[in-house]
Amino acid sequence: MKKIVVRKNRYFDSVFLMRVARRIASEPGITDASALLATPANRQVLAGMGYGDGGRDPEFAAAGSADLVLALEGEAAAVETAAANADAYLARGSGPAAEADGAAGRAVPRPRSIAEAVAARPDCSVAVISVPGEHAAREARNALDQGLNVFLFSSNVSVEDERALKTEAARRGLIVMGPDCGTGYLGGAGIGFANAVRRGPIGIVGSTGTGMQEFASIVHRAGSGISSGIGTGSRDLSDAIGGLSTMTAIDALEADPATAVIAVLSKPPGAQATSALQQRLARCPKPVVLCLLGASVEQAAGERAATTVDEAAVHALRAIGIDEPPSLRVDNGALRRRAAAEIARMLPAQRHVRGLFAGGTLCYQAQAIFRQAGLRVYSNAPLRGMPTLDDPDQSVADTFVDLGAEFFVAGRPHPMIDAAQRRKRLEREGRDPTVAVVLLDFILGAIASPDPAGDMLEAIHAVRDAACERGGELCIVASVCGTDGDTQGLDRQKRTLEGAGVLVFTTSAQAASFCREAALQLAHRDGAR
Repeated sequence: MKKIVVRKNRYFDSVFLMRVARRIASEPGITDASALLATPANRQVLAGMGYGDGGRDPEFAAAGSADLVLALEGEAAAVETAAANADAYLARGSGPAAEADGAAGRAVPRPRSIAEAVAARPDCSVAVISVPGEHAAREARNALDQGLNVFLFSSNVSVEDERALKTEAARRGLIVMGPDCGTGYLGGAGIGFANAVRRGPIGIVGSTGTGMQEFASIVHRAGSGISSGIGTGSRDLSDAIGGLSTMTAIDALEADPATAVIAVLSKPPGAQATSALQQRLARCPKPVVLCLLGASVEQAAGERAATTVDEAAVHALRAIGIDEPPSLRVDNGALRRRAAAEIARMLPAQRHVRGLFAGGTLCYQAQAIFRQAGLRVYSNAPLRGMPTLDDPDQSVADTFVDLGAEFFVAGRPHPMIDAAQRRKRLEREGRDPTVAVVLLDFILGAIASPDPAGDMLEAIHAVRDAACERGGELCIVASVCGTDGDTQGLDRQKRTLEGAGVLVFTTSAQAASFCREAALQLAHRDGAR
């Protein structure tokens, strides 16, 4: 059963709505739940999924961008119960409508605009914006007008608006981090999806959220820390934007006395933006690490080029006098032997590797690792030279899927928050008798699920048991991105996965390297036949 619940003039930010959807989806009998504002784009997505009678329901059709929609699917009784309790889900954990003023003991109304917020807290320097994309640019302009830097969590902001906002920010001596900026480390505080890391001498500029998390976690575990982590938004190093925020962030870290080395991390950038970036970095007096995933970057003066996040972290640590941690050293011979032992237990029909990623950056990185070995991988977010997955819902041969892409999260929580979609995909991959290896990433930290490994445990057991019943063995490989300070518990998450028979590696690059060795051996085995 599918059911729509509409609440007029009920605005909540996207992070809160993702949490609401996760809570509802965890109820017995509920198979899917979405909580979102009724923008035209969101209504179209829900209608395409069969909600609201395909969009023909009058109340649903009349809903506007200021209205809230809950889309529920599952057993009839469970759906009706969830619908009847909609207001309770929306009230739970949202906090009171006013906060106490500790000094005066009186109620202080929450600000309803950026101008009111600045009046209440004139010492603030950053506005965090998480509103629907069609409203995000306007709110970002309001923040710039108030003299605030902007952390723009929202996505679906046009390229034209992004460039205009960043140009205006640069004119004012400010920065726009985003849109689609998921992670930041500013003034010792994590913003968005962020891990608990200590402060230290390494600064990050990143157009990649999970890449920043992986890098910061590696640095923390090595005993060092992060001075600042400035996210720029996933499109910043495209040629259309030209690295406007990246350049501003580099200027800031170059002038920061607490930053001894700068790491620049990016998803695949544009050629012109890459050239401009390299020219800027060549003038930087501080050591610079450059990791442009999937790009061919020639060594330039003052740069330490890296092809993986692990390599970037090692270069940065060495720049401040810390040797490569033993946990980051990869023995390819050992990986090959371990892969051979896993493959020996598999059926001849098992020959494919499937990667189901919560972190888009880690999906790109895994493709780059496979591409270096001459392997082809289908993806909904392909690197140059990799084949495009025609239907993101259907894997083909070796496939790596970014489950955080807009196709999957429109109207649904991100997989780092709610594992429902990834569980379903894993179960589907596990029913495919040609699948030999499944690669997963688990991201800890703020906003993320309180138990990422536990969320996937039932599905992991189910697909491994099904493979055994067929007479084979399904190898599940994983990495866990996080630190000892994350509330989910880094060691606890690893133990949970290892207890389920999962091969757990220290980093996503190591896990992908193991899968590369397995894929090479599987291809050789097929060729030998």
